[in-house]
Amino acid sequence: MFTLLKKMNRKQGIFILICVIFITLQVYLDLKLPDYMTSITILVQTKGSSMSDVLIEGLKMMLCAFGSLISAFITGYFAAYVAASFGKNLRRDIFTKVESFGMEEIKKFSTSSLITRTTNDVTQVQMIIAIGLQIIVKAPIMATWAIIKIAGKGFEWSLATIITVLVILLLISIIIKIVLPRVKKIQTLTDNLNRVTRENLKGIRVVRAYNAEEYQEHKFKSVNEELTNTHMFTQRMMSLMMPVLSLCSNGLTLAIYIIGAYLINGANFMDKINIFSNMVVFTSYAMQVIVAFMLLVVIFVLYPRSAVSAKRILEVLKNKSTINDGTKTNGKKGMIGTVEFKNVSFKYPDAESYMLKDVTFTANKGETVAFIGSTGSGKSTLINLIPRFYDATSGEVLVDGVNVKDYKLENLYNKIGYVPQKAVMFTGTVNSNVSYGKSMKKITNKEIKEAVNIAQAEEFVTQMDNKYDSSIAQGGTNISGGQKQRLAIARAIARKPEIYIFDDSFSALDYKTDATLRKELKKHTKDATTLIVAQRIGTVIYADKIVVLDEGKVVGIGTHKELLKNCSVYKEIALSQLSEEEL
Repeated sequence: MFTLLKKMNRKQGIFILICVIFITLQVYLDLKLPDYMTSITILVQTKGSSMSDVLIEGLKMMLCAFGSLISAFITGYFAAYVAASFGKNLRRDIFTKVESFGMEEIKKFSTSSLITRTTNDVTQVQMIIAIGLQIIVKAPIMATWAIIKIAGKGFEWSLATIITVLVILLLISIIIKIVLPRVKKIQTLTDNLNRVTRENLKGIRVVRAYNAEEYQEHKFKSVNEELTNTHMFTQRMMSLMMPVLSLCSNGLTLAIYIIGAYLINGANFMDKINIFSNMVVFTSYAMQVIVAFMLLVVIFVLYPRSAVSAKRILEVLKNKSTINDGTKTNGKKGMIGTVEFKNVSFKYPDAESYMLKDVTFTANKGETVAFIGSTGSGKSTLINLIPRFYDATSGEVLVDGVNVKDYKLENLYNKIGYVPQKAVMFTGTVNSNVSYGKSMKKITNKEIKEAVNIAQAEEFVTQMDNKYDSSIAQGGTNISGGQKQRLAIARAIARKPEIYIFDDSFSALDYKTDATLRKELKKHTKDATTLIVAQRIGTVIYADKIVVLDEGKVVGIGTHKELLKNCSVYKEIALSQLSEEEL
């Protein structure tokens, strides 16, 4: 928690100092009240005292109470500002950090956990700052100051107060020891609840198609009940504190009056007034000591969960990304658009076997290079090494003659137009989705329309209510899979990159649209390098070069006709889709 709090900026530090000043003032004014109460008690019992004297002391008490109220308001305002601004900065830092993660880090934390850490965990930290900033400063000052005030007022009363404080501390220790392990579980259980909810919402069509509503409800009920029961246990244990604290508080008051009655009964007439006034003062200050410890109990209730949240946030912020920024901004002269793999091998983190083994090939400017192979042969893995979603375990991946690890990530990405297997749409419009992202130049409306036309998406876009300004829902749920794929392809075309990467991006298209799109794409990308991962022979048949993969190894490179003669794996794939006459 304290490591996380070091991230506060100078302005927040100044506001915390202001809070401390006004909290100290508030405690001072609160502790002045018993002094005026003592004066009033003495005035009431002293002959010859006038009502005006009593009223003056009462007016002073009212001014102290009003001053305490103003101080509390100012403290609350600045504490709320510090908590809110710190929470905002923390969310920004987590979001920025996650954006720098490679796929390895994303899988390590899981999407649902990262969402919980950015929202729920930050809220817990924000809460402890808003409440704790006032209580953590106020309670020790109040307790220390009150103890100094009552020192020497009576040994018996002091002993009763000490015993009460020890009972409270013992109670807090026992409850915290029981509750803390459960509190640590709550955030993990919240991750699970988030995960199950996201799975159900994303897969709602499959859930309904397979009549799996009851199964999903049971799964949700299971994680929901576990989280609820854990919450109930911790809340019940914490709720025991207040009744016991109230009992201790009232018990101390009663003990002080019983001891006071005993002392007054045994004192002479002149000492009785002094003992009585001391008893009134001691009662007030003793209550301040108890209140201080009751405030600390609130912190003990909130702190364990916020400490767990702070630890989870730091795990994200301190995690070192495996994908580090390079220094180079441009490739070698005369090699623009060139992609080369030199003896590249790759295995996923914690995997025992290699996914790719000693892959070597070159794609030159203007060429269309296709990758084909059976499921799990490593086609998508290979293509994902170019934009550095993962880094090669050994060997080199070169773009424009420079190792991709040496590029500044921004410059590397500006060279690439990437279309993933699963088309991704963002909340917005057709225009915003096609012109999405940061590129070397702003994409004009004319270029957007041209890209949509090449991607064979113009027909359905112009039929939408608002055409290019038509809304696209999150994930593109209001358009079909084929429409999403075509818009994703248009997004890559609009960037006019050096290198196009199509990772099985034509699978949702019918054969006619696929053929027309590739024909138009060939005209538009004649000066760019095009890399295509595909399952269909019809998609790769006209490529300048086809790379055949089998169990992570390159087993053939050549044109369609060459591979039919020389590569048995390619011929087997081809014959599984087309007859010999068609081939």
